[in-house]
Amino acid sequence: MSLQLLPISRNITTLRKTVAAWHHDGLKVAVVPTMGALHEGHLTLVRRGFEVADRVITTIFVNPRQFAAHEDIGRYPRDEAGDTEKLAAVGTSLIFAPAPEEIYPDGFATAVHMEGPAKVGLEDAFRPHFFDGVATIVAKLFVQTAADFAMFGEKDYQQLKVVTRMARDFDLPIEVVGVPTIREADGLAMSSRNAYLSAEERQEATAIIRALTKAAKTIRSGGNHEAATQEAAEALAAQHFKVDYVAVRNADTLATPQSTTEPLRLLAAAWLGKTRLIDNIAV
Repeated sequence: MSLQLLPISRNITTLRKTVAAWHHDGLKVAVVPTMGALHEGHLTLVRRGFEVADRVITTIFVNPRQFAAHEDIGRYPRDEAGDTEKLAAVGTSLIFAPAPEEIYPDGFATAVHMEGPAKVGLEDAFRPHFFDGVATIVAKLFVQTAADFAMFGEKDYQQLKVVTRMARDFDLPIEVVGVPTIREADGLAMSSRNAYLSAEERQEATAIIRALTKAAKTIRSGGNHEAATQEAAEALAAQHFKVDYVAVRNADTLATPQSTTEPLRLLAAAWLGKTRLIDNIAV
């Protein structure tokens, strides 16, 4: 699809008319919610969307409600022209790129408050209001797009579990599909924030996947969970990371494991210079 032919909707009314026509024709629709600054990970979500649906909507919206007062929303990378070119190359059916006032008009007074996987002492311990902001915008996007499927990357694993729980609890007629993390050739999880890393930090950043991989191997072989995560945290600290957490959790609920038969997930978050990196792997 050429750049000129890729439709961009700026308002909910136009978006709904387009989707209603698709559904009238019996077509299935997938949505890929993003904040822009797209990379190969996002494009993989679009491709995966076309595996389950006939049309794919990619949303581009830097959501102010998931930024705390001390976080600079103005610093978040934006490149709509570049994003549009990338989305045209993978055949995205429609871009929904509303202005903030379209999503949060004057008098907007409603928010989704999350418990469950949103309150487990991982990302929520460091960004307390983050998942309420995520759940609010995602709930709105699910309703606005009326999509049949929503594609989310496993890199933001806690987010994936939060939006899955939210959609289930609200009985929304949409299936949340988790897509495996897309990695660079050296193993670093793709992220828009990787652009903030200096050349030296970019080389050091792979320590996070190496530490998680080693910890997972230890746990699989019967090693102690706490000892394995502690060793991973110490390895990261030795590589100049400031560690927020390294934790092993139930892969479904994100609760602390209570038995040796539960499905497990290792998750980590750490600062390298001024950039906060997150990653996770299955155990």
